[in-house]
Amino acid sequence: MDLGLTDRVFLVTGGARGLGRATADVLVDEGARVVLSGRSEESLAAAAEALGDHASYVVADNADPGAPAALLAEARRRWGRVDGALVSVGGPPTGPVTAITDQQWTTSFEAVFLGAVRMAREVAVALGDGGSLALVLSTSVRGPLTDMAISNGLRPGLAMLTKQLADELGPRGVRVNGLMPGRVRTERVDELDAIGGDPVAAEAAAVQRIPLRRYGEPSEFGRAAAFLLSPAASFVTGVMLPVDGGMLRAL
Repeated sequence: MDLGLTDRVFLVTGGARGLGRATADVLVDEGARVVLSGRSEESLAAAAEALGDHASYVVADNADPGAPAALLAEARRRWGRVDGALVSVGGPPTGPVTAITDQQWTTSFEAVFLGAVRMAREVAVALGDGGSLALVLSTSVRGPLTDMAISNGLRPGLAMLTKQLADELGPRGVRVNGLMPGRVRTERVDELDAIGGDPVAAEAAAVQRIPLRRYGEPSEFGRAAAFLLSPAASFVTGVMLPVDGGMLRAL
């Protein structure tokens, strides 16, 4: 299938590694251009070099109010257009409700929630008919994850705002969707598996809850995200797409 991505330009936050980088890889392979963002210039420069002439980058944190404008400016400077964005929201601190401090909630709200809303809102203003946004959320949108109080608290709200934004932008021909990754093999998941001191046992236990009996690969997530962003998904908006090997039990 031709996804229709040739020469389209996408912003990819958190694009230097993990799910953002996996999506950028697929977008570029399909002929798109990408502007990556993240906090580490070293990792961004390495990612952009690997992706070649179809990639640029901006050092920016999602929590920074100036990040959306900086990414939009770079896309217009380099390629003269913006067709959409993948808003990849980083993983907040782990822990139960009884252990998370007010400061952790406040910091996570700025980065995970408000940063994502601001990025989606400001990029949306720049998009025309055929534009597309996708927010990387979590399966915690539909069911709580153990010791992930902040994710459980913030991501369902982001999902609802994603749905509302799809309603608001639909009449302009702009689509907005969410992705709910499960256990996809990234550095973040490796960190979560290591918390208990036995990552091998943690993965073995998690796999038993996944019908496909394995972790996903980043490229598998990247293909799903690229499809949602692409014109091939032109009648798909306001959905929360699980990319989890069947782990979610809710419809």
